[in-house]
Amino acid sequence: MTLPADPVWFITGCSTGFGRELARLVLARGWRAVVTARDAGRVADLAEGQGDRALPLALDVTDPAAIAEAVTRAEAQFGRVDVLVNNAGYGYQSSIEEGEDAEIRAQFDANVFGLFAMTRAVLPGMRARRQGAIINITSVAGLIGFPSSGYYAASKHAVEGFSDALAAEVAPLGIAVTCVEPGPFRTDWAGRSLRQTESRIADYADTAAARMAATKGYSGNQPGDPVRAAEAMIAAVEQERPPRHLVLGKWGFDHVTERLRARLSEIEGARDVALGADYPTGG
Repeated sequence: MTLPADPVWFITGCSTGFGRELARLVLARGWRAVVTARDAGRVADLAEGQGDRALPLALDVTDPAAIAEAVTRAEAQFGRVDVLVNNAGYGYQSSIEEGEDAEIRAQFDANVFGLFAMTRAVLPGMRARRQGAIINITSVAGLIGFPSSGYYAASKHAVEGFSDALAAEVAPLGIAVTCVEPGPFRTDWAGRSLRQTESRIADYADTAAARMAATKGYSGNQPGDPVRAAEAMIAAVEQERPPRHLVLGKWGFDHVTERLRARLSEIEGARDVALGADYPTGG
């Protein structure tokens, strides 16, 4: 995959965290960017002094009409979208048993269905040009489920499966797909953006409830640096073959590799059972 020398980026969720830092770095390189947030006022400063290289837009990714309008405006101003970064989303924590249906559905609307719709909206242009890159911000929780994060993990696992299929479909068309899987980073994920349903069932005090309390407690003290994460994302799409997975941060890397090794060992340990489920040879 080869991007133009002056790529056009479309980044969702730029009011804080990864989206904001990535937008700053992209624009600092002299590239063009569509920077979005539900409140356009939260991203207006990113466009200051950038002339016509920055297009700040209000965008709620749960609104299909707003997505269509935003992509139309991006293509009208810049002619194309070369890199889509699906960053908009948030965390929701609860025990599985105490999860609230409205919260669960809202989580999936933002983290899953909004991402699906954004991707569909940019694919026609990328496909026509036979080039492009799509970065989906998932999480270590897209590969591992932790207590209290079952519904959040389910939303991110959904994006991972979607991205596998998407990559298989669009790789022959010159379009790369990368999932970025951060561990704990110093963003608003565990602070202002986090939504929780308090666990009141004593049986979950040492699992879901304990992890929710810990998550609130480390907000602002996470080891991950959002600026370095944004630099890693840019470096990834500049590769001739961008990685399908990009786990970020030592905590995330250690947990993901440990869990994948354990999972593979478990699967291989049941090899005879697995193979024995087929019809007998010649049957």
